[in-house]
Amino acid sequence: MSGRRTQPVTGDQGLATVWVAVTTTTLCAVFAVVLGLGQAVATRHKAGGAADLAALAAADRALRGTETACGAAREVARAQDTEVVRCAIQGEIADVTARARFGPYRPEVRSRAGPPEAEVGPPRTAGPASTRAWSARRDAGTHQGAASGR
Repeated sequence: MSGRRTQPVTGDQGLATVWVAVTTTTLCAVFAVVLGLGQAVATRHKAGGAADLAALAAADRALRGTETACGAAREVARAQDTEVVRCAIQGEIADVTARARFGPYRPEVRSRAGPPEAEVGPPRTAGPASTRAWSARRDAGTHQGAASGR
């Protein structure tokens, strides 16, 4: 024999290293998933904000024609680093869908904008009875507004 003493081998040598490696890998994977979900949510909000701004820009120019209005919407969306997928103008109402990109994730958000209406008219398919009911509600609202000093 060589004169060296050898210690008996136990079953847990190096086990702490394995546990640290597995735990570190798991934590990194969880962190990557949380980071990816956070970026996806941020991209969705970016698309929503861009759609809102683009719809407002299009509604502002709706009376100048569809090309002018949708051109303004595309310009605003481009400034937000997004793209307009769909732009439709009906009267003074703009309906815009914008898309943002983040890796494979491409959320699309639809937004509508237009002028507020002072008074909502009766339903277009209403018969005489529902028109009378609408007129009664409208008159009651006018009376209450006058009584309260509005």
